[in-house]
Amino acid sequence: MNLSVLVRPLATITLVLITSAISVAAQQPTGNSDIRSDNTNEGVSPAMNKNELIGAVADASGLSRSDATKAVEGVFDTITRSLSKGDEVRLVGFGTFSVARRKASTGRNPRTGAPMTIKASTQPKFKAGKGLKDSVN
Repeated sequence: MNLSVLVRPLATITLVLITSAISVAAQQPTGNSDIRSDNTNEGVSPAMNKNELIGAVADASGLSRSDATKAVEGVFDTITRSLSKGDEVRLVGFGTFSVARRKASTGRNPRTGAPMTIKASTQPKFKAGKGLKDSVN
């Protein structure tokens, strides 16, 4: 069974909730002073953490904080389970979560310069969709 069929309704709800939460959070000052005083973070707003995301989802959707927590956790768990099975999760307009396989390679220990083997690994990837890209620009 294709998991994307099961994920689509959840993905649609999630896309609406996350997009609303991001726009609500972008309009509210967080009081976070993580922006550095030099010019490296000029124009960059502080990062939203998980609790702030849950709060923004609760505000945007009218859910209680505990229901918003369950919704956000459910989305994260579903995406994680799908990726661990090797499936990809496509949220049209938002983006695609997928898995990239890296083959083993040879590298050098930066401290000693000795050659070393880097094991093959599987990495999660996210590619932003057109709707997300357009809303950021």
